[in-house]
Amino acid sequence: MQDEAWIKTLADGRKVKFIYLGLPHEGAFITAQVAGNEVVYSVVLSKARNPLTREDAESHFDDELSKK
Repeated sequence: MQDEAWIKTLADGRKVKFIYLGLPHEGAFITAQVAGNEVVYSVVLSKARNPLTREDAESHFDDELSKK
């Protein structure tokens, strides 16, 4: 996956915007933001299997997004 942004609708109807940016030396920067929420969850991976799939990127936020 190249640098990319996408929106996913969760099972409970909330929409989440994900952003993936590939970094040099196998790194990645990924974010998730729930629509209408000022909180942005971010992760910097120093060693990522590049490129990550959307599912790989989304899975890093499963715990945070399972909370309401």
